[in-house]
Amino acid sequence: MSVEIKGVVKEIVFKNEENGYVVADVDTDDGEITVVGYIPIINVGETMSFTGNFTIHPIYGKQLQVVSSKQIMPSTLEGIISYLSSGLIKGIGPKMAERIVKKFGKDSLDVIQYRPHLLTQVNGIGEKKAKIIAQSFEEQREIKEVMLFLQQYGISVAYAMKIYKKYRDNTIEYIRENPYRLADDITGIGFKMADSIAKKMGVDPESPYRIMCGIKFVLNQYSLEGHTFAKKNELIERASNILSVDKELVEGGINTLTINGEIHQEDIDGEIAVFSMAFYYAETGVCKKIIELANTKFDDIDIDLDEEISRIEKESNIALAEKQKLAIKESVKNGVTVITGGPGTGKTTTVNSIIKIFEKMNLDIALAAPTGRAAKRLTETTGREAKTIHRLLEYSFSEDGIGMRFIKDGDEPLTADVIIVDEVSMIDILLMYHLLKAVMPGTRLILVGDVDQLPSVGPGNVLHDIIGSEIVKVVKLTEIFRQAEESMIVVNAHKINKGLKPILNAKGKDFYFISKRNQDDILNTIKELCLKRLPNFSNCDPIKDIQVLTPMKNSKIGTINLNCELQDILNPKAVHKKEKKIGERLFRVGDKVMQVKNNYNIKWKSKDNLREGEGIFNGDIGYVCDIDEELKILTVLYDDEKYVEYDFAGLDEIELAYSITIHKSQGSEFPIVVMPVSWAPPMLLNRNLLYTAVTRAKELVVLVGAEKYLYMMIKNKRDMNRNSGLKYRFKRIVEVYNQAF
Repeated sequence: MSVEIKGVVKEIVFKNEENGYVVADVDTDDGEITVVGYIPIINVGETMSFTGNFTIHPIYGKQLQVVSSKQIMPSTLEGIISYLSSGLIKGIGPKMAERIVKKFGKDSLDVIQYRPHLLTQVNGIGEKKAKIIAQSFEEQREIKEVMLFLQQYGISVAYAMKIYKKYRDNTIEYIRENPYRLADDITGIGFKMADSIAKKMGVDPESPYRIMCGIKFVLNQYSLEGHTFAKKNELIERASNILSVDKELVEGGINTLTINGEIHQEDIDGEIAVFSMAFYYAETGVCKKIIELANTKFDDIDIDLDEEISRIEKESNIALAEKQKLAIKESVKNGVTVITGGPGTGKTTTVNSIIKIFEKMNLDIALAAPTGRAAKRLTETTGREAKTIHRLLEYSFSEDGIGMRFIKDGDEPLTADVIIVDEVSMIDILLMYHLLKAVMPGTRLILVGDVDQLPSVGPGNVLHDIIGSEIVKVVKLTEIFRQAEESMIVVNAHKINKGLKPILNAKGKDFYFISKRNQDDILNTIKELCLKRLPNFSNCDPIKDIQVLTPMKNSKIGTINLNCELQDILNPKAVHKKEKKIGERLFRVGDKVMQVKNNYNIKWKSKDNLREGEGIFNGDIGYVCDIDEELKILTVLYDDEKYVEYDFAGLDEIELAYSITIHKSQGSEFPIVVMPVSWAPPMLLNRNLLYTAVTRAKELVVLVGAEKYLYMMIKNKRDMNRNSGLKYRFKRIVEVYNQAF
């Protein structure tokens, strides 16, 4: 039953400045009451009204769960003194508050708001201080006014705080003029939310602001599908349907945005392509820099490469294939070299040999990869420090403290003589652009990756386009080494890549297929494998060593349901286990979780508290080790050494990871991979997806499902076709070059 209480805020126990979540103690006529909830504006000493429902916390007892709140200006002399003494109003402390109230009595607040010049009658207040007091009082009033204005349009406290911090005292004016600016200016508010607000405000559905915002929203949808541009006719069609307006209005909006410099149009292979400016600049920048670096001429080296390669073979007790030797030589000779190849073809051995050559030449080498897990693997395989590309480029807060930026760029470039980047298939066009901006001419750039894996999650098809450019030297490693040939994982990965049927269930090998016809049977088999069969078979840890990979999120064998089902059997509910439910998601101590967005500023501490640092990255997997309801903190242990504390309000950064999508697995390796094979949308039943999943396993692959879908995936070589202008830009340069020479 909803109740209302009134009282003076005695103490703010906890406050999240980002989303406005508060725990506070309030003095009321019925005694002290604890209030909890999202309270946008609250300060010690204020008289407030709170509406909500009483709940009983198992530890902290009776609390009011706040639904709404509002400030009540104090009417008694004691209340006014308490309010002014709270520190809320700049320039007024406890003694000054008493002097003001002694002079003006119950009119004190009216004097501050409407006749601040009279404050100079109080001892200790001059004209300058009177202005500061009046301005501070007005600012507090404006914040409350803005919050009330935003809340009437269904804007949450968290977003209201962001909006006010952006626009300050112009908030109401700006939003009334054009609510669609929120989609451009406020992180997390997209077109749909802005459109909902505009609709409540009565904005015309054919408003130019709405149409242009909608066009940018649709362009963003294309980028989420991996495209760097949209074909104009398709863009008009899709935007017209989403906005429910005539195509002529959409075309007019596209032209206006182009004139305003917010989007770019150009002919790509006979069709008009429409780019967001970020992707247009990124593609042209990548193209120019790759050409510049590739055309760098180096002085003759003073070492015999053949002799050095022989020395490395002898010292390391290896025999390099001819393609590996070629890759080493090309990396030394050229400004840009791409080394690609499937599993077992010796990419790691080649990279290690290249590093030894450059170290012999006394060159400074930087190693990088697109994700934290990929960088960690590169460190392990080379024995040298590797960083994420973001770390290498020193990604951090911008000078205004609001946005993020790369410190390393054209003005402050990287100083390494050689930059080796692994898992390049994962790099999208924007990240490649920022990386190349920081690479100086004269630096050798070596790009390593498997072009047959899935393309990047972000837009573009960078590695594929660079390989097809005819601008850079490409060495494809094809020979499978003897030790790798013993693994059916390696053998079958190459068979799949060639469109051939894999060898299934060979005795004593590491690649198995369990035939099941429907999704219920597949789900039950996966649960049995993870809980009993695989741990008994290989003596593995069912949570840490087994990773279930699946093409999709939805369905019975998608990540959402699989995570719930696997959590129930691998980490079941128990009296001693703390847990926290956030919306539909439940986290429990012992759960396997994954960070799903890069957070370069989140703090971590080592187990022994002797070391600390910053940064947890998209794809990092950890384990929930504590949940503190009082402090509203969930703690995750990463890499068996890094403790990270998440505020309950920030738990959207992690997800259960008993099962993850194949896309999320890129750049990672797991001892055992289990994968359901069943019906899925055709775009998910393709060779690249299966190949990527299989190559994530180090020791064992178990596929569960129907063989017809397995073979369907192998036959479906249709990559997720992406609109990318990079390959056409390279093509134009090559054509111009060939005509000139």
